[in-house]
Amino acid sequence: MINTPSPVQTKATAVKEIIRSLGLVFGDIGTSPIYTLTILFILLKPTEANVMGVLSLIVWTLTILVSVEYAWLAMSLGEKGEGGAFVLRGILVRLLKKTRSMVFVTIITYIGISLLVGDGVITPAISILSAVEGILLIPGFAGTKQTTLIIVAAIIAIVLFAFQKKGTDKVAAAFGPLMLIWFLTISISGILSIIHTPSVIKAINPYYAIKFLYQNGIAGFFVLSEVILCATGGEALYADMGHLGRKPILRAWYFVFIALALCYLGQGSYILRHPTGTNILFGMVLSQSVLLYVPFLVLSIIATVIASQALISGMFSIVYQGINTRLLPMFKIDYTSTALRSQIYIGFVNWFLLISVLFIMYEFRESHKLAAAYGLAVTGTMTLTGIMMTAIFYFLRKRLQMAVSILVTIVDLIFLVSNMYKIPHGGYWSIIIALIPLIIMLIYTAGQRKLYRTIRPLPLDVFLESYNQVYRELNKISGVALYFARDPKFIPPYIVHTMFRNNIIYETNIIVSIRTLDNPFGVNSTFQEPPAEGLEVFEITMGYMEVVEIEKILQEAGINEKVIFYGLEEIATDKPIWKIFSTLKRLTPPFIQFHDLPLNKLHGVVTRVEM
Repeated sequence: MINTPSPVQTKATAVKEIIRSLGLVFGDIGTSPIYTLTILFILLKPTEANVMGVLSLIVWTLTILVSVEYAWLAMSLGEKGEGGAFVLRGILVRLLKKTRSMVFVTIITYIGISLLVGDGVITPAISILSAVEGILLIPGFAGTKQTTLIIVAAIIAIVLFAFQKKGTDKVAAAFGPLMLIWFLTISISGILSIIHTPSVIKAINPYYAIKFLYQNGIAGFFVLSEVILCATGGEALYADMGHLGRKPILRAWYFVFIALALCYLGQGSYILRHPTGTNILFGMVLSQSVLLYVPFLVLSIIATVIASQALISGMFSIVYQGINTRLLPMFKIDYTSTALRSQIYIGFVNWFLLISVLFIMYEFRESHKLAAAYGLAVTGTMTLTGIMMTAIFYFLRKRLQMAVSILVTIVDLIFLVSNMYKIPHGGYWSIIIALIPLIIMLIYTAGQRKLYRTIRPLPLDVFLESYNQVYRELNKISGVALYFARDPKFIPPYIVHTMFRNNIIYETNIIVSIRTLDNPFGVNSTFQEPPAEGLEVFEITMGYMEVVEIEKILQEAGINEKVIFYGLEEIATDKPIWKIFSTLKRLTPPFIQFHDLPLNKLHGVVTRVEM
């Protein structure tokens, strides 16, 4: 008899998944009310027309850029439940079928990943610093120096990043319930404020947004560069789809959207009543309850830490996908959970993010100044997503989705152009940070191509002529030797050196090929037709999001190797670009060590290469 879950169990599970998604997906966009309106009304006079116009712009930005672009369009393009830039790239690669447009898709992917890294630095900095600045409204703390606030924010960031290596799976269970409390709190606070000035509800009408833009002209256009702060983190709906599935995230978004709308409308009501107020969200809460203000401040800091944690975990996942698709060097990876192999830690990424976050905090000092660097990366990512989605819908002949996608991309471009004025005012830091991973990817991929051409792998048929002769004539070592090759039809020089120059031949020699698919998931392994006596080919295919244990796959296939040979290239060059590539190769573990194969069986064979 098959036990089917009861409707009560199904509902309970659905609610749990929705609450879990609040902690994993909505931390970034959920904490944007801390700073969005505060920053906007440093630029604008708190008149009724401005308040209604800005509130209307926020509501419709959330509707168009998050609900339509990500919740509807992007999330309809999931692959086996997965989402993100790599999934869009994978879909486009298959639809284009190796045409010249592939170069364009690859460049877009490079830029998209780089912008996400830029976003990944500024989000924790602005979120944590803006929450800590709420201390200034505590009676007796108004005179706290900004340097002290920066030190407090820096300590929180250092603790957060230092904790990453220990793994987050044990505390992640608390993230969802804590974010649920956060969203309920800002909703209730918003409602209590709206009661005093219910006319702000009219801001839901897009008329007020259009009127604001029309009346303010070019100044209103540049205000959009700060309005976009309300939608930061919207891309997480699609990027994190694989962790929870589409339904829980969509259902959670309905709740989050209402909570955010109530909070922003409540803050607008507070501005109309207190036009000289600063730190608007904290001011609104303080005006409602002095007693509950400090607990709310602590809750806001916790919420920003959860938002930052989700972003850090997302960065680890993106970099891992980049490694699997050979866009990024093989940075050392640690697995932080024995139960979940997808829980990973990448030290280089972690410390790069921390140093960048601390530098950004020190450089800008105040959260409202940090807004000058924030928005470029977000709108850039949204625009690239819009372009890729439009192309996919075109190839799939989905005319309605394509038309809507074009309109959304135009809106993305408008926001992107409005953010351009930030470049000389601090926005250049967002570009500089994004350039670092972009340059690494360009140099690494170009270096790998150049290296592969320079070492000149031997075609299999040419290799077999010498192999068959050597295998017949030489004394063979008992046992199994493993060799790794990207493509078993082309034999790397280190195998040639080992067998023919060093005369090392085992009874059984297995060439293992690992091929990454354009799909996010799926692991397969098979023995190919043996090309010669004593020589076998074992092929492993894996999705670019798979975290695999190669040794386990080999054991399951009945391979009990005695020794594992792998190639190391010693690069000699006078060209600066290849010197950088050589340094990247030296600083990152070789392919074999990256896949955590047993150290006592490894034998590296060095090949000197002139580049």
